Amino acid sequence: MNDSVSFPGGNWPEMRTGWVWLCGAGPGDPGLMTLHGLNALRQADVIVYDALVGDRLLEWAPQAEHIYAGKRGGKPSSKQRDISLRLVELARAGKRVLRLKGGDPFVFGRGGEEAQTLVQHGIPIRIIPGITAGVGGLAYAGIPVTHRDVNQSVTFVTGHDASGNTPCGLDWAAIGRGSEVIVIYMGIKHIAQITEAIIAGGRHPDEPVAVVRYATHETQEVLETTLSRAAADVEASGMGAPAIICVGRAVSLRQALDWQAMAAGEAPRSLDPLDRGRPAEVS
Repeated sequence: MNDSVSFPGGNWPEMRTGWVWLCGAGPGDPGLMTLHGLNALRQADVIVYDALVGDRLLEWAPQAEHIYAGKRGGKPSSKQRDISLRLVELARAGKRVLRLKGGDPFVFGRGGEEAQTLVQHGIPIRIIPGITAGVGGLAYAGIPVTHRDVNQSVTFVTGHDASGNTPCGLDWAAIGRGSEVIVIYMGIKHIAQITEAIIAGGRHPDEPVAVVRYATHETQEVLETTLSRAAADVEASGMGAPAIICVGRAVSLRQALDWQAMAAGEAPRSLDPLDRGRPAEVS
């Protein structure tokens, strides 16, 4: 990156000492970082970053101290309370603190908890939204989360709660009935329980499912399957976290919209994956 390139005209926010900016880094591709995020990277004294934040983003902030605070299921991780209090400590030491989180900090990213702790300790904050994996990650797989011929609603859910178990408070049957497209974060560990509950709620066992691992990264993997086969196919493929799961007919559109495959020279598998027998645009 050329640091001599200036930002577009306008008054860009100045990061002040003693402040903490909570910033979404996007799902992985550094090109998906926002300009506000880049502005923060250039100013920060210290960056506290998550496991899914790529090294290339940190290279844009050579002047800052980099502190890893990643949390990964099944692996030794920092406790959330300790991370939040570390941010307080750094801010009180007069640092310009950037809390860099994968995706969007307020979408299953514990950003709300951290921000609340900071405010409770009198630390001023700024929130910089990011592109969440449930939208951007699926887009990189060629799956639009909304499409007029497919869905008028989309539901984002988490596949595990604070204890690491499948959320007992979620009514999967109601979710299945009420939302044509379901996007599941952090659900790979419990995919068998989740898909069984969705089928039990009335969704067809042959409904399309996509599992996108390392979304937007160079190592991105996409598994296309169905609700009834998803758990077995995931196990057979060896796919693990981090992954995003999409349930619904929107997955079928990947047959026409897999732009990464087309960029590699492959032809679309279908020009009419919804079998409409008409142009995509009718009015």
